[in-house]
Amino acid sequence: MRKTSLDMVHELARRDKRVVFVGSDLGVGTLNAMKKEMPERFFMEGVAEQNIIGMAAGLAMEGFIPYVNTIATFLTRRCFEQVAVDLCLHKLPVRLLASGGGMVYAPLGPTHLAIEDMAIMRALPNMTVVAPSDAEEMKRVMAASLDLPGPMYVRFGKGGDPVVPQTEFTLGRAAWIRPKAEVILVSTGVMTERCVRAADLLKAAGIVCGVLHMPTVKPLDAQAVLEAARAAKLLVTVEEHVVNGGLGTAVAEVLIDAGGVLPAVRRLGLADAFTKNYGSQDDLLAEAGLQPEQLADTVKAALGR
Repeated sequence: MRKTSLDMVHELARRDKRVVFVGSDLGVGTLNAMKKEMPERFFMEGVAEQNIIGMAAGLAMEGFIPYVNTIATFLTRRCFEQVAVDLCLHKLPVRLLASGGGMVYAPLGPTHLAIEDMAIMRALPNMTVVAPSDAEEMKRVMAASLDLPGPMYVRFGKGGDPVVPQTEFTLGRAAWIRPKAEVILVSTGVMTERCVRAADLLKAAGIVCGVLHMPTVKPLDAQAVLEAARAAKLLVTVEEHVVNGGLGTAVAEVLIDAGGVLPAVRRLGLADAFTKNYGSQDDLLAEAGLQPEQLADTVKAALGR
């Protein structure tokens, strides 16, 4: 997804002279084609994330649309004040392209694991938060990002993630990957593909399961959440993120604010703790019970089957 997002920055820059790229100590060769074609709109800075946010804010105030890329933890933890005050307070059109959301950087340990990034970004006024499921959806997200008036945080995975068949993306809208049923999995990012596989396993076990993909975590598609709640006996949110503050919390907020009779709700995600183990992304997702077989087993247990 990262390569796709950067290729799209280059494509958008060809379409619109306001688009510029700002990287923070990225690898040699990153966006070389754009650097060669339009060097005046390519900036590669050092390990100075607070500075690149301030720099992007200044460029946005001059009429540019900066796309900033570095690792997700550095964009959220390290320069939170600059994102809040420089970007969100002024509602500037800066796009934060966050590499390695969730457990992608599992070999590097907790300093590089973006487990609470969506909670941090959701808390900021004027910020839009998006987590596409795969490279194809990333293309649609990037195309839609150009004209958004305020800042936008785009969380993406490691690349090579399986593609979830779908054709459209609209900011703030959810998509039904599997139709409404008595059990509905609500997910975002790369977890949607795992939810589809879990739904297949449940179907084989005689349990019909819907899958609602929510690529936009803020603003959340409240109408879709309420439709799911009306249809389901069991609603399960699934995310590669701590359970507090992310998609599950956002869904719960919608349900509570709407009032009325609620279905049974389960929130599945990462524990409220820093990871102590290393390994691969799949290893740590399995440790958290977030692989398809585990999701299916959790649903069965919740249904008493």
